[in-house]
Amino acid sequence: MQTVTHSDALSRFGCALSDPTRAEILLMLRDGSGYPAEMADKIGVSRQILSNHLACLRGCGLVVTHPEGRRTRYELSDRRIAHALDDLVGLVLDVDPACCPASAEDACC
Repeated sequence: MQTVTHSDALSRFGCALSDPTRAEILLMLRDGSGYPAEMADKIGVSRQILSNHLACLRGCGLVVTHPEGRRTRYELSDRRIAHALDDLVGLVLDVDPACCPASAEDACC
């Protein structure tokens, strides 16, 4: 098993948050577990797009799955992620809109 450094973990977390859909998924899951079909409907994306983002978040170690018969439930891999998200959304930042524009070329972490 590969050892992940603190900077590796933060980079993966930052990459996950850099995409609006992945950020929305994480924000939804901070309140509790969810099912892909329901999350896709709430976010307004296709199930395939949501599935791709969930695969990325699983690969980053941020979410885990729990099979339930024919359905799969997703949740944050560690409840401390929810606390970190709460802290981040509580920040008030003076943001320059020209800095760090979102790219259509964003790739999964």
